[in-house]
Amino acid sequence: MNEKTKEILRIVSEWNGGDFKGAFNIREDGQCAGRQSSENIRIESKKDAPGLEIYISGKARGETVYIPACVTHGDIDDLVYNDFFVEPGADVTVVAGCGVHTDDGHDARHNGIHRFFLGKGSHVLYKEKHIGTGTGKGLKRIDPVTDCELDDDAVLEMDTIQISGVDSTTRKTNAKLGARAKLIIHERLMTDGNETAKTEFNVEMNGEDSGVDLVSRSVAKGESYQDYHSVIKGNCRCTGHSECDAILVGNGRVNAAPELFAGDIDASLIHEAAIGKIAGEQIIKLKTLGLDDEEAEKKIIEGFLRG
Repeated sequence: MNEKTKEILRIVSEWNGGDFKGAFNIREDGQCAGRQSSENIRIESKKDAPGLEIYISGKARGETVYIPACVTHGDIDDLVYNDFFVEPGADVTVVAGCGVHTDDGHDARHNGIHRFFLGKGSHVLYKEKHIGTGTGKGLKRIDPVTDCELDDDAVLEMDTIQISGVDSTTRKTNAKLGARAKLIIHERLMTDGNETAKTEFNVEMNGEDSGVDLVSRSVAKGESYQDYHSVIKGNCRCTGHSECDAILVGNGRVNAAPELFAGDIDASLIHEAAIGKIAGEQIIKLKTLGLDDEEAEKKIIEGFLRG
């Protein structure tokens, strides 16, 4: 691994400079820079496309698999397809961070297409942190796609973070839920300068008593623009909740369009959306504690994105 890859790994993949524990695959500039399977998690290269097939045994309990992707210079357009086959009863964490870096005039891009097939009663925590670094004029782009199929009683938790440096991103998540399956998504996003971010969620609940809880918190600073669109379809007795909260700073702009479809009389769906600037009284309160305007704003944004 080169030094830039190591720097990115420390930020996006909880890497402390030592050896990854358990199963992992490190992707560097479109190539494999290291791989290891474990007793209960097997990682293989796809035969028909760039990417991985990851097989998670039902015996896996509390294990973590790391699949970070790093683009360390411009003129790289990295496309990868990763499929996760999760056996019934498994309980695992997937860490799938990504960073793109460019110090020249060429674009750097990563596009990860992940498919999850969760067996009955399985549980997956999917952690995804995206960053862009470097001072080059080339665009830093990350365009993730996540497709999920949850069998009966399966649970998928998604914790996705993109806080800085990505010039352009389109984030698509599609899911289909079986009976009593649960999908929990927490998205945290911040854009600045002329950055743009588009988020699309599309969830279908097809199994009785399935449920989705979708929470997006975002901050649009500078001249940046965000476009958020969620669609929750309840085709049976189910529960769905969508919450989109955004803070505007400077000339930031946000378009939020949550959408609900109830295809069954017992579908219970709700959405909430709020967009606005930081309240003046919040700034004043923190200034009484000795913070200046910039420090107060930063503290409020940090707390909002954590929430």
